[in-house]
Amino acid sequence: MKSTFLAVFMTILYAACMGQTPPNGPEVTDPEWTNYEVQTVVDDLKIPWGLTFLPDGSMLITERSGELIHFRNGQKTTIKGVPEVRAKGQGGLLDITLHQDYSSNGWIYMSYSSEEGPGDGAHTAISRAKLDGDQLTNLEVLYKATPNTEAGQHYGSRIIFDRDGYMFFSIGERGNHEENPQDITRDGGKVYRLKDDGSIPADNPFVNEPGAKKAIYSYGHRNPQGMILHPETGEIWVHEHGPRGGDEINVVQKGANYGWPEISYGINYNGTILTEDTAKPGMMQPLYYWVPSIAPSGFVVITGDTYPAWKGDLLVGSLSFAYLEKLTLEGQKVAKREKVIDGMGRVRNVVQGPDGYIYAGIEGKGIVKIVPTN
Repeated sequence: MKSTFLAVFMTILYAACMGQTPPNGPEVTDPEWTNYEVQTVVDDLKIPWGLTFLPDGSMLITERSGELIHFRNGQKTTIKGVPEVRAKGQGGLLDITLHQDYSSNGWIYMSYSSEEGPGDGAHTAISRAKLDGDQLTNLEVLYKATPNTEAGQHYGSRIIFDRDGYMFFSIGERGNHEENPQDITRDGGKVYRLKDDGSIPADNPFVNEPGAKKAIYSYGHRNPQGMILHPETGEIWVHEHGPRGGDEINVVQKGANYGWPEISYGINYNGTILTEDTAKPGMMQPLYYWVPSIAPSGFVVITGDTYPAWKGDLLVGSLSFAYLEKLTLEGQKVAKREKVIDGMGRVRNVVQGPDGYIYAGIEGKGIVKIVPTN
């Protein structure tokens, strides 16, 4: 009787939150600063998942279907030699980024769904390669999660380097929340840390744990599809998809447990209770959580002077509501939420380019650029 009552109560509470202020932050509104326009830079893209800029200002863009596009001087070129991906469900060619010392070593890093390794289906892989004209060369697989699964969801996956040159990447729990996220002997539901060549740092938190996946840096995650290096603190921040409600922003700490699925601010998609707990000893609390879920993808902190009214704010793409959300922080609290790009399509990714401008990947459209008008 108690669980039935609680399920009904939580369903009613969730429904009420759909049109009201989220429980730990403000309601999203139209932007206060509107002196900008949105310009299309690259058109005719389906699902532009990842984006990075080469030193000459050209772009490398991943299409989830498995195509890597080099956009330069207004032209799109398809790059050959891309690792084979399993483009099924949420899988495919995902994130892409450059080594911090790319100008010297030429390394490009990619995440994708791969069928290599034991088991049917696929799991997330991390590779690096070099670009020679329109061809990838020197392809190396640095990490491959196992075992493969036929599940089509929750691959993650973003890649970023910290100030010490370590590579962090995320892998979702692949739809297996019962086993993967809380078990450090299993891949999935984790943030990982490697050296740039794929080797394991000696001070990773679980290197001395028998049976543990030595690359794990934090665990108890659901499906992180946004990752940033905070420019002021040097911390790694992620945002991740919750269930029905409970998308989160988390500040990643070494060896920390972020609780999924033992704690959550969301419920099951069918309205039933996933867990009655939003907190437990030894499990980290999010910096922020969304109710209802926005399905976040892509993440950036605005720096520089191109957008002085937005400096220091966060940008997060929303797949569910097809807008780009800007969050203003006061300390560790979200004080304001605003829609920056609305109604153009599902915002899959957002980056700030080396020219200081904000670029967003819009599903079914392409890459757009936010340009201040005065």
